Amino acid sequence: MPFPVTIVTPVDGPAGARRQLELLEAALIRTGLELRRLGDEGRYTERPGMLAHVARSSSAVLYGLHLTVGRSQDGSEEPADVAAIRTADEFVHAIRAHNDRVPILLFGEQLTARRIPQSVLSRIDGVVNAYEDTPDFLARKIQREVSHYLGQLAPPFFAALMRYANDGAYSWHCPGHSGGTGFLKSPIGTLFHDFFGENLLRADVCNAVEELGQLLDHTGPIADSERLAAKTFRADHLFFVTNGTSTSNKIVWNSLVGPGDIVAVDRNCHKSVLHAIVLTGAVPVYLMPTRNRAGVIGPIPRREFTAEALREKIEASPLIADKNRRIRLLALTQSTYDGIIYRADAIREILDGVVDAIHFDEAWLPHASFHDLYDGMHGVANDRARTSSTVVYATQSTHKLLAGLSQASQILVQDSADGRFDERVFAQAYRMHTSTSPQYAIIASCDVSAEMMAGKRGPALVEETITEAMEFRRTVIRIGAESPDWWFGVWGPDTPPRTGLPERSEWELTADAAWHGFDRVDDGFAMLDPIKVTLTTPGLTVHGEFSPSGAPSIPGVVLARYLAEHGVVVEKTGLYSLFVLFTIGITKGRWNSLIAELHRFKSAYAGNAKIERLMPAFAAAFPGYAGSGLRDICEALHATYHDADLAELSTAIYTEPVEQVTLPTHAWTAMAAGRVEHVPLTELAGRTTAVLLTPYPPGIPLLVPGERISATIVRFLRHEQILARRWPGFTGITHGVAGDDQNRTVACLREEDTRP
Repeated sequence: MPFPVTIVTPVDGPAGARRQLELLEAALIRTGLELRRLGDEGRYTERPGMLAHVARSSSAVLYGLHLTVGRSQDGSEEPADVAAIRTADEFVHAIRAHNDRVPILLFGEQLTARRIPQSVLSRIDGVVNAYEDTPDFLARKIQREVSHYLGQLAPPFFAALMRYANDGAYSWHCPGHSGGTGFLKSPIGTLFHDFFGENLLRADVCNAVEELGQLLDHTGPIADSERLAAKTFRADHLFFVTNGTSTSNKIVWNSLVGPGDIVAVDRNCHKSVLHAIVLTGAVPVYLMPTRNRAGVIGPIPRREFTAEALREKIEASPLIADKNRRIRLLALTQSTYDGIIYRADAIREILDGVVDAIHFDEAWLPHASFHDLYDGMHGVANDRARTSSTVVYATQSTHKLLAGLSQASQILVQDSADGRFDERVFAQAYRMHTSTSPQYAIIASCDVSAEMMAGKRGPALVEETITEAMEFRRTVIRIGAESPDWWFGVWGPDTPPRTGLPERSEWELTADAAWHGFDRVDDGFAMLDPIKVTLTTPGLTVHGEFSPSGAPSIPGVVLARYLAEHGVVVEKTGLYSLFVLFTIGITKGRWNSLIAELHRFKSAYAGNAKIERLMPAFAAAFPGYAGSGLRDICEALHATYHDADLAELSTAIYTEPVEQVTLPTHAWTAMAAGRVEHVPLTELAGRTTAVLLTPYPPGIPLLVPGERISATIVRFLRHEQILARRWPGFTGITHGVAGDDQNRTVACLREEDTRP
């Protein structure tokens, strides 16, 4: 079985009952249980990794506790007993910190409630006295505890799906592979079947299987699991989504927004929010974040959220005829791609009654409700004060930082005091965007991901993630302090070289802190999430200052290419940075391997290693670099960036004022009807785009359909084209730009379609 019974015999364990323990172990084996033994290995609480593994991988824990039969003549506890109880107390507390449900039983002689303190008794599931019952009876008692524990591990939907897949019933419904059988009729299909395994294919079923419930109607085991997940995430309502948070965002918007509704949107939002504007016919006004010269997106100033500032935006909009209309929905990216998160409680308070609904796009923040570090920084929490009239939504990608499969997402809703959430309308929007053939493995991962966070398990997982991220940050800082020349850095506060968890105050943004590089910051209104790690390379400061010629300079894309070829794939690449995401799946071995690769890269840079030796696959794909040295490439690419002042240019395109010419939905309609012109870059300035223009990296939309293309944006696009010609393999791409490296165009509106 995958979950053994763990038998713990500490140094001061039940010496007099060792023979009885051996007999009990034999009886447990006869019942079919697998055993794992932990012996005299020192103080367990000094080995948190081992304890976490025991807590999560055991079907039960049997802890040997030895107490003297009697007491001292004065009636006091023997010193050895005091030490043994203290060790047991520490052990039980440590296990419960990671798993509040695994059975824990004490084994020994003369163990009674008079001898065991309440702090231990309240956290265990029973006591096994060595000589009171036969070993076979005690084994059956432990087996019953194991069966009960394992039987209630799976949440409702996953349990129902496993029952169905294991039932052996023939499938007469779609999908056509019929539980995987169809794949076995072809050699390549057989290879596919063997790779993914029978369980996944047997669980790939149709919505005709009634005992699994309906995702579209939120019935049966699916509904039961959504209710449990809502309790775990402290939401009034929670809905699983199987096509990512891109679809979750559109569901929320289509349930609230119609043509002509005014919406306030974070200018650096995810493109799915902009797609929702196009789909709904909404009229957008934008909240403008700050940005540093290293390309990191900063927070939106607090004043932007006030009723006065929002009213000013409405008055200034050329697309809004009725200036007295209320804002239907405000959408905020929480957190940003780079890890900036807002004090959500303050935003809820500021906007209550000012907008009808708030949408926190928490694709990168599903972990926040499980740790005190993020207190007040996540949108939905029904144990906090409710808004009086504004309904609060949050959309979360459980696949990004938790344990969901790709595309696993969820929508959280918190009712206002007057309960204005209309679930009937929401249900129609949900059905509009949800497939009638959802992938049941993704639904199961939504279910399991939520269950993994329930009770004390979620806080323990998040705390481990924070701890690993902090250890990585501190290691990078320490190596840099000890290096005689150059090393990499981490963007964030220069935290003291201590161990343990970070202090919240260190990570809150303040105007007088130099590390972040943002021009406009409200003290304590936003913070950096420490698990979102931006690894910086030499060559550029957060204030846009390039390293002088001859100084170490390593464009981020070069390091990213090297790491990818050596088995390390990062989340995002900046001009002189890499984004390294710490999730619940990150381990010490993984981030220490990254540190080792950074050391190897540094050595290769110092030796100007040849690209074909260092990165053979890259050199084969781009043979023009054959014979070039790593340092030579870095210095030449750095000079290109410096000469174009790319730090200033890539900041200006996101921070300069944008002219709205027509509604996004009008621009899209014109393009769909073919009423566009494909304009070359040299003629692009002043034209109105019909498409989203989104540079990758960082993947943040630059222009929305219906907006004027400025000379600054044209300069950026032309420079991107030049880079692609000169530095193939080391450049990004802007989605929305068509053509090859020689002839690039953008779809623009004709003059007759540039109307509000």
